[in-house]
Amino acid sequence: MIHPSDRRLAVELIQEANQNGARLANACEELTISVRTYERWVSTGGVKEDQRPLVPRPVPKNKLTKQERQAVIDVAKKEEFVDLPPSQIVPKLADQSIYLASESTMYRILKEEKMQQHRGRSKKPKMKLPESYLATAPNQVWTWDITWLKGPVKGLYYRLYMIIDLFSRKIVGWDIWESEEAKHAATLIKKAVLNEKIQGAPLVLHSDNGSPMKAATFQVLLEKLGIQSSYSRPRVSNDNPYSEAIFRTLKYCPGFPDAGFKTLEDALAWTVKFVHWHTYDHQHSGINFVTPEQRHTGSYIDVLENRKAVYESAKRKHPERWARSIRNWEPQKSVALNPMKEKFLKDEN
Repeated sequence: MIHPSDRRLAVELIQEANQNGARLANACEELTISVRTYERWVSTGGVKEDQRPLVPRPVPKNKLTKQERQAVIDVAKKEEFVDLPPSQIVPKLADQSIYLASESTMYRILKEEKMQQHRGRSKKPKMKLPESYLATAPNQVWTWDITWLKGPVKGLYYRLYMIIDLFSRKIVGWDIWESEEAKHAATLIKKAVLNEKIQGAPLVLHSDNGSPMKAATFQVLLEKLGIQSSYSRPRVSNDNPYSEAIFRTLKYCPGFPDAGFKTLEDALAWTVKFVHWHTYDHQHSGINFVTPEQRHTGSYIDVLENRKAVYESAKRKHPERWARSIRNWEPQKSVALNPMKEKFLKDEN
Protein backbone atom coordinates (compact mmCIF):
# COMPACT_ATOMS: atom_id res chain seq x y z
CA MET A 1 0.00 0.00 0.00
CA ILE A 2 1.12 3.53 -0.79
CA HIS A 3 0.66 6.10 1.96
CA PRO A 4 -1.94 8.82 1.11
CA SER A 5 0.65 11.60 1.31
CA ASP A 6 2.96 9.71 -1.06
CA ARG A 7 0.06 9.11 -3.42
CA ARG A 8 -0.79 12.81 -3.50
CA LEU A 9 2.85 13.73 -4.15
CA ALA A 10 3.05 11.22 -7.00
CA VAL A 11 -0.07 12.69 -8.63
CA GLU A 12 1.35 16.22 -8.33
CA LEU A 13 4.62 15.20 -9.96
CA ILE A 14 2.90 13.36 -12.80
CA GLN A 15 0.56 16.29 -13.52
CA GLU A 16 3.43 18.77 -13.41
CA ALA A 17 5.46 16.70 -15.87
CA ASN A 18 2.45 16.24 -18.15
CA GLN A 19 1.71 19.97 -18.18
CA ASN A 20 5.32 20.66 -19.13
CA GLY A 21 5.07 18.48 -22.23
CA ALA A 22 5.87 14.98 -20.99
CA ARG A 23 3.62 12.13 -22.09
CA LEU A 24 1.41 10.77 -19.34
CA ALA A 25 2.69 7.21 -19.85
CA ASN A 26 6.32 8.28 -19.56
CA ALA A 27 5.63 10.32 -16.40
CA CYS A 28 3.86 7.36 -14.79
CA GLU A 29 6.64 5.02 -15.80
CA GLU A 30 9.19 7.19 -13.99
CA LEU A 31 7.29 6.55 -10.75
CA THR A 32 6.81 2.84 -11.59
CA ILE A 33 3.01 3.01 -11.73
CA SER A 34 0.71 2.31 -14.67
CA VAL A 35 -1.50 4.86 -16.44
CA ARG A 36 -4.60 2.90 -15.33
CA THR A 37 -3.50 3.20 -11.71
CA TYR A 38 -3.01 6.95 -12.07
CA GLU A 39 -6.43 7.34 -13.71
CA ARG A 40 -8.04 5.36 -10.90
CA TRP A 41 -6.41 7.60 -8.30
CA VAL A 42 -7.80 10.80 -9.90
CA SER A 43 -11.16 9.43 -11.12
CA THR A 44 -13.12 11.31 -8.43
CA GLY A 45 -11.56 14.69 -9.14
CA GLY A 46 -9.17 14.58 -6.20
CA VAL A 47 -6.73 11.91 -5.11
CA LYS A 48 -8.59 8.78 -4.12
CA GLU A 49 -7.23 7.00 -1.04
CA ASP A 50 -6.60 3.28 -0.93
CA GLN A 51 -9.88 1.52 -0.21
CA ARG A 52 -8.46 -1.86 0.73
CA PRO A 53 -8.22 -1.14 4.48
CA LEU A 54 -11.88 -0.07 4.45
CA VAL A 55 -13.24 -3.23 2.86
CA PRO A 56 -15.14 -5.39 5.37
CA ARG A 57 -13.55 -8.80 5.63
CA PRO A 58 -15.19 -12.00 6.78
CA VAL A 59 -14.20 -13.44 10.14
CA PRO A 60 -11.73 -16.32 9.62
CA LYS A 61 -13.39 -19.69 10.14
CA ASN A 62 -10.53 -20.86 12.34
CA LYS A 63 -10.64 -17.86 14.71
CA LEU A 64 -11.18 -18.70 18.36
CA THR A 65 -14.37 -17.49 20.00
CA LYS A 66 -14.22 -15.12 22.94
CA GLN A 67 -14.94 -18.02 25.27
CA GLU A 68 -12.15 -20.14 23.78
CA ARG A 69 -9.71 -17.25 23.97
CA GLN A 70 -10.58 -16.66 27.60
CA ALA A 71 -10.09 -20.35 28.31
CA VAL A 72 -6.50 -20.10 27.04
CA ILE A 73 -5.86 -17.10 29.30
CA ASP A 74 -7.38 -18.85 32.33
CA VAL A 75 -5.25 -21.94 31.79
CA ALA A 76 -2.07 -19.86 31.54
CA LYS A 77 -2.91 -18.33 34.93
CA LYS A 78 -3.25 -21.65 36.70
CA GLU A 79 -0.59 -22.41 39.28
CA GLU A 80 0.63 -25.50 37.45
CA PHE A 81 1.15 -23.56 34.21
CA VAL A 82 2.06 -20.07 35.42
CA ASP A 83 5.81 -20.58 34.91
CA LEU A 84 5.59 -22.59 31.69
CA PRO A 85 5.71 -21.49 28.05
CA PRO A 86 3.01 -22.60 25.61
CA SER A 87 5.42 -25.17 24.15
CA GLN A 88 5.06 -27.07 27.43
CA ILE A 89 1.47 -26.12 28.29
CA VAL A 90 0.01 -27.58 25.09
CA PRO A 91 1.47 -31.11 25.48
CA LYS A 92 0.61 -31.19 29.18
CA LEU A 93 -2.99 -30.35 28.33
CA ALA A 94 -2.98 -33.03 25.65
CA ASP A 95 -1.89 -35.57 28.29
CA GLN A 96 -5.06 -34.59 30.14
CA SER A 97 -7.12 -35.09 26.94
CA ILE A 98 -7.58 -31.32 26.58
CA TYR A 99 -6.95 -29.26 23.47
CA LEU A 100 -7.59 -25.52 23.55
CA ALA A 101 -5.39 -24.08 20.79
CA SER A 102 -2.13 -24.59 18.97
CA GLU A 103 1.16 -23.44 20.44
CA SER A 104 1.44 -20.55 17.99
CA THR A 105 -2.08 -19.37 18.79
CA MET A 106 -1.41 -19.58 22.50
CA TYR A 107 1.84 -17.65 22.06
CA ARG A 108 -0.01 -14.96 20.12
CA ILE A 109 -2.77 -14.62 22.72
CA LEU A 110 -0.34 -14.41 25.61
CA LYS A 111 1.72 -11.82 23.74
CA GLU A 112 -1.38 -9.71 23.07
CA GLU A 113 -2.31 -9.93 26.75
CA LYS A 114 1.28 -9.06 27.78
CA MET A 115 1.56 -12.39 29.56
CA GLN A 116 4.24 -14.00 27.45
CA GLN A 117 7.27 -12.67 29.33
CA HIS A 118 8.04 -13.08 33.03
CA ARG A 119 4.81 -14.58 34.28
CA GLY A 120 4.50 -15.82 37.84
CA ARG A 121 7.77 -16.42 39.66
CA SER A 122 9.76 -15.79 36.48
CA LYS A 123 9.11 -12.07 36.71
CA LYS A 124 11.86 -9.91 35.33
CA PRO A 125 14.50 -9.39 38.01
CA LYS A 126 15.50 -5.87 38.88
CA MET A 127 18.60 -4.72 37.08
CA LYS A 128 21.47 -4.49 39.53
CA LEU A 129 23.32 -1.22 39.20
CA PRO A 130 27.09 -1.39 38.80
CA GLU A 131 29.33 0.07 41.48
CA SER A 132 29.67 3.80 40.79
CA TYR A 133 32.35 6.12 42.17
CA LEU A 134 33.48 9.67 41.45
CA ALA A 135 37.14 10.70 41.68
CA THR A 136 37.88 14.43 42.03
CA ALA A 137 41.59 14.05 42.83
CA PRO A 138 44.34 11.43 42.58
CA ASN A 139 44.41 8.44 44.94
CA GLN A 140 40.70 8.37 45.62
CA VAL A 141 39.74 5.49 43.32
CA TRP A 142 42.07 2.85 41.89
CA THR A 143 41.17 0.08 39.46
CA TRP A 144 43.25 -3.01 38.83
CA ASP A 145 43.26 -6.21 36.85
CA ILE A 146 45.49 -9.00 35.56
CA THR A 147 46.30 -9.68 31.92
CA TRP A 148 48.23 -12.55 30.35
CA LEU A 149 51.40 -12.04 28.34
CA LYS A 150 52.56 -14.76 25.96
CA GLY A 151 55.62 -16.73 27.01
CA PRO A 152 58.26 -18.48 24.89
CA VAL A 153 56.12 -21.55 24.14
CA LYS A 154 52.47 -22.15 23.45
CA GLY A 155 50.43 -22.43 26.63
CA LEU A 156 52.92 -20.55 28.82
CA TYR A 157 51.88 -17.10 29.99
CA TYR A 158 53.15 -14.45 32.37
CA ARG A 159 50.64 -12.55 34.47
CA LEU A 160 50.85 -8.76 34.46
CA TYR A 161 49.25 -7.18 37.54
CA MET A 162 48.51 -3.48 37.07
CA ILE A 163 46.86 -0.78 39.20
CA ILE A 164 45.86 2.58 37.72
CA ASP A 165 44.51 5.73 39.29
CA LEU A 166 41.05 6.60 38.00
CA PHE A 167 41.49 10.38 38.11
CA SER A 168 44.90 10.61 36.44
CA ARG A 169 45.20 7.24 34.62
CA LYS A 170 48.66 6.93 36.15
CA ILE A 171 49.99 3.41 36.66
CA VAL A 172 50.52 3.49 40.42
CA GLY A 173 51.58 -0.14 40.74
CA TRP A 174 52.49 -3.09 38.57
CA ASP A 175 54.47 -6.33 38.53
CA ILE A 176 54.69 -9.61 36.63
CA TRP A 177 54.48 -13.11 38.07
CA GLU A 178 54.06 -16.56 36.63
CA SER A 179 50.75 -17.24 38.38
CA GLU A 180 47.61 -15.56 39.69
CA GLU A 181 47.71 -15.64 43.48
CA ALA A 182 46.34 -13.50 46.28
CA LYS A 183 49.82 -13.12 47.82
CA HIS A 184 51.09 -11.41 44.68
CA ALA A 185 48.10 -9.04 44.74
CA ALA A 186 48.80 -8.28 48.40
CA THR A 187 52.44 -7.49 47.69
CA LEU A 188 51.48 -5.18 44.83
CA ILE A 189 48.86 -3.20 46.74
CA LYS A 190 51.20 -2.67 49.70
CA LYS A 191 53.94 -1.35 47.39
CA ALA A 192 51.50 0.98 45.64
CA VAL A 193 50.20 2.43 48.90
CA LEU A 194 53.74 3.04 50.16
CA ASN A 195 54.89 4.60 46.88
CA GLU A 196 51.95 6.99 46.82
CA LYS A 197 52.29 7.72 50.57
CA ILE A 198 48.56 7.35 51.22
CA GLN A 199 48.51 4.82 54.03
CA GLY A 200 45.38 5.39 56.10
CA ALA A 201 43.76 7.69 53.52
CA PRO A 202 40.32 6.73 52.16
CA LEU A 203 40.65 4.74 48.96
CA VAL A 204 38.41 2.59 46.77
CA LEU A 205 40.00 -0.34 44.94
CA HIS A 206 37.87 -1.64 42.07
CA SER A 207 38.43 -4.91 40.23
CA ASP A 208 36.63 -7.77 38.57
CA ASN A 209 35.65 -11.01 40.31
CA GLY A 210 38.84 -13.03 39.83
CA SER A 211 39.99 -15.35 42.58
CA PRO A 212 43.03 -13.23 43.60
CA MET A 213 40.74 -10.20 43.95
CA LYS A 214 38.24 -11.93 46.23
CA ALA A 215 40.59 -14.14 48.25
CA ALA A 216 40.01 -13.94 52.00
CA THR A 217 43.64 -13.08 52.79
CA PHE A 218 43.58 -10.22 50.31
CA GLN A 219 40.33 -8.90 51.79
CA VAL A 220 41.88 -8.92 55.27
CA LEU A 221 44.81 -6.85 53.99
CA LEU A 222 42.49 -4.28 52.41
CA GLU A 223 40.64 -3.90 55.69
CA LYS A 224 43.91 -3.35 57.57
CA LEU A 225 44.93 -0.69 55.06
CA GLY A 226 41.52 0.99 55.24
CA ILE A 227 40.81 0.33 51.55
CA GLN A 228 37.24 -0.19 50.38
CA SER A 229 36.93 -3.03 47.89
CA SER A 230 34.62 -2.77 44.91
CA TYR A 231 33.79 -5.37 42.27
CA SER A 232 32.31 -5.61 38.80
CA ARG A 233 29.05 -7.42 38.32
CA PRO A 234 29.56 -11.11 37.51
CA ARG A 235 30.35 -11.73 33.83
CA VAL A 236 30.24 -7.99 32.99
CA SER A 237 33.66 -6.87 31.74
CA ASN A 238 32.46 -3.32 31.03
CA ASP A 239 32.27 -2.58 34.75
CA ASN A 240 36.07 -2.28 34.85
CA PRO A 241 36.63 -0.23 31.69
CA TYR A 242 39.74 1.72 32.62
CA SER A 243 41.85 -1.33 33.36
CA GLU A 244 40.59 -3.01 30.19
CA ALA A 245 41.48 0.12 28.20
CA ILE A 246 45.06 0.33 29.45
CA PHE A 247 45.65 -3.34 28.65
CA ARG A 248 44.45 -2.69 25.12
CA THR A 249 46.82 0.29 24.85
CA LEU A 250 49.64 -1.94 26.06
CA LYS A 251 49.01 -4.80 23.66
CA TYR A 252 48.38 -2.63 20.59
CA CYS A 253 51.17 -0.11 21.02
CA PRO A 254 54.09 -0.21 18.55
CA GLY A 255 56.82 -2.58 19.61
CA PHE A 256 54.67 -4.96 21.62
CA PRO A 257 56.09 -8.48 21.01
CA ASP A 258 53.15 -10.35 19.53
CA ALA A 259 55.23 -13.52 19.36
CA GLY A 260 55.67 -13.50 23.14
CA PHE A 261 58.45 -12.88 25.65
CA LYS A 262 61.35 -15.29 25.88
CA THR A 263 61.76 -14.92 29.64
CA LEU A 264 60.07 -13.29 32.60
CA GLU A 265 62.97 -10.81 32.72
CA ASP A 266 62.26 -9.79 29.12
CA ALA A 267 58.62 -9.15 30.00
CA LEU A 268 59.66 -7.06 33.00
CA ALA A 269 62.13 -5.02 30.95
CA TRP A 270 59.62 -4.28 28.21
CA THR A 271 56.90 -3.31 30.69
CA VAL A 272 59.26 -0.88 32.44
CA LYS A 273 59.61 1.01 29.15
CA PHE A 274 55.86 0.96 28.53
CA VAL A 275 55.04 2.27 32.02
CA HIS A 276 57.55 5.12 31.63
CA TRP A 277 56.12 6.04 28.22
CA HIS A 278 52.53 5.86 29.44
CA THR A 279 53.27 7.93 32.54
CA TYR A 280 55.47 10.69 31.15
CA ASP A 281 55.00 10.81 27.36
CA HIS A 282 51.53 9.51 26.50
CA GLN A 283 49.01 12.34 26.15
CA HIS A 284 45.82 10.59 27.16
CA SER A 285 42.68 11.48 25.19
CA GLY A 286 40.44 10.75 28.18
CA ILE A 287 42.04 13.55 30.24
CA ASN A 288 42.21 16.17 27.49
CA PHE A 289 45.58 15.11 26.10
CA VAL A 290 47.79 15.65 29.12
CA THR A 291 50.08 12.95 30.48
CA PRO A 292 49.05 10.87 33.51
CA GLU A 293 52.00 12.33 35.43
CA GLN A 294 50.86 15.90 34.72
CA ARG A 295 47.35 14.99 35.79
CA HIS A 296 48.56 13.19 38.92
CA THR A 297 50.78 16.04 40.11
CA GLY A 298 48.38 18.85 39.20
CA SER A 299 50.63 20.50 36.63
CA TYR A 300 48.04 19.73 33.94
CA ILE A 301 46.13 22.88 34.92
CA ASP A 302 48.99 25.13 33.80
CA VAL A 303 49.48 23.05 30.65
CA LEU A 304 45.84 23.44 29.63
CA GLU A 305 45.78 27.14 30.48
CA ASN A 306 48.80 27.67 28.23
CA ARG A 307 47.10 25.77 25.39
CA LYS A 308 44.02 27.92 25.82
CA ALA A 309 46.12 31.09 25.62
CA VAL A 310 47.85 29.84 22.45
CA TYR A 311 44.52 29.13 20.76
CA GLU A 312 43.02 32.48 21.80
CA SER A 313 46.08 34.28 20.43
CA ALA A 314 45.82 32.40 17.14
CA LYS A 315 42.15 33.32 16.85
CA ARG A 316 42.85 37.01 17.47
CA LYS A 317 45.45 37.03 14.69
CA HIS A 318 43.19 35.32 12.14
CA PRO A 319 39.55 35.46 13.27
CA GLU A 320 38.40 34.64 9.75
CA ARG A 321 39.84 31.14 10.15
CA TRP A 322 37.67 30.33 13.18
CA ALA A 323 34.04 29.59 12.42
CA ARG A 324 33.35 28.70 16.05
CA SER A 325 34.92 29.15 19.45
CA ILE A 326 38.33 27.71 20.22
CA ARG A 327 38.82 24.12 21.29
CA ASN A 328 37.77 23.36 24.84
CA TRP A 329 40.93 23.10 26.93
CA GLU A 330 39.17 23.31 30.30
CA PRO A 331 40.51 20.76 32.81
CA GLN A 332 38.23 17.92 33.79
CA LYS A 333 37.18 18.29 37.39
CA SER A 334 36.16 14.67 37.98
CA VAL A 335 36.10 11.18 36.51
CA ALA A 336 33.30 8.70 37.15
CA LEU A 337 33.62 4.94 37.34
CA ASN A 338 30.45 3.37 35.89
CA PRO A 339 28.32 6.53 36.14
CA MET A 340 24.66 5.86 36.83
CA LYS A 341 22.82 6.05 33.54
CA GLU A 342 19.44 7.67 33.12
CA LYS A 343 17.70 4.44 32.13
CA PHE A 344 18.76 2.77 35.38
CA LEU A 345 17.47 5.70 37.39
CA LYS A 346 14.11 5.50 35.60
CA ASP A 347 13.89 1.78 36.28
CA GLU A 348 14.55 2.34 39.96
CA ASN A 349 11.86 5.02 40.16
